[in-house]
Amino acid sequence: MKETAILYCENNFGKMDGKTTNGLVRSSNKYQILGVIDSSKVGVDTGEFLEGKKNNIPVFSSLDHALEMLPTVPDHFIYGIAPSEAFLKSEQRNVILHAMENRINIVNTLHEFFTEDKEFVACSLKNNVKITDVRKPPLKKDMHLFSGKILDITTPVIAVLGTDGAIGKRTTSVLLEEALAEKGLKTALIATGQTGLIQGARYGVAIDAIPSQFMTGEIENEIMKAYDTEQPDIIIVEGQGALSHPAYISSCAIIRGSRPGAIIVQHAPKRKFLGDYNFMKMPTLQSEIELIETFSKSNVIAVTINHENMTHTEIDKAVIEIETQNNLPATDVLTHGCDKLLASIFTSYPELESLQKKVLVN
Repeated sequence: MKETAILYCENNFGKMDGKTTNGLVRSSNKYQILGVIDSSKVGVDTGEFLEGKKNNIPVFSSLDHALEMLPTVPDHFIYGIAPSEAFLKSEQRNVILHAMENRINIVNTLHEFFTEDKEFVACSLKNNVKITDVRKPPLKKDMHLFSGKILDITTPVIAVLGTDGAIGKRTTSVLLEEALAEKGLKTALIATGQTGLIQGARYGVAIDAIPSQFMTGEIENEIMKAYDTEQPDIIIVEGQGALSHPAYISSCAIIRGSRPGAIIVQHAPKRKFLGDYNFMKMPTLQSEIELIETFSKSNVIAVTINHENMTHTEIDKAVIEIETQNNLPATDVLTHGCDKLLASIFTSYPELESLQKKVLVN
């Protein structure tokens, strides 16, 4: 049975910085989500708000409101906001302390480690609760340098990259994993961010918390761990940031460490500026594809759309335009599913289609 959790996402549910909460509401193998805290959206059903279909996960105005309405106290309080500054504000500290006073374990997704905060540690000890810093890296002596072992595996590796951060790479990765599994293929998903790890990914690392010297080695190590343990038919690697993004180097490390044979690119056609960097224009899809293919020496095989601020008509139009301009299949996986992605993967790796047919026959 899953342990229960409440998600803190004040003023950010459904927005870019609420991506951790948004992702956990959509899918969580590790926790049973009881509700979301966001006083700006009290009373809405989170599934209906995000995807137009109810999931019976409500939004509460505060932690006290949640504790009053829920039949049981949640096992965990998850900080579900991913702000660019990655540090707590004073009112947020008070909410976390209040959660611990109610004997709720804390799951921290920030770069600011709660286990190194004297006030938080004292409160956790007093109330016998556990603090988990999801992004806290292992000691350097336990990290891995690139070994080259990835060069010897023959399993197809697909990376899901994008034109910006918080653009839907993880969501596409998760849905693609599910679609491949439905075809009977054994798939290993490598999570590279805090949300994927909290969702319950068996393999992964919060890559943006790793010193640059060890980034490629840590990605390679997680892939090799999945390869040796699972012997998967295909490996999906979640991207981070964007290769062109001036503030992040995560995509560079992911490409170098995973050595993908094929790449899917996620793009938001209506997004004009980089998230949290509104002084910088978004790259064009064409320029990002060219950069990715030049850097990785691999082919982009499909494009996926983030439909933020788009109508269904605009989504359909964008799909046609992208396919025409780039000669690549395009889809919005949340509205149209993963069929085009599967087709592009099977075209690139016909042995997978043969294996799929064999599995379905059996």
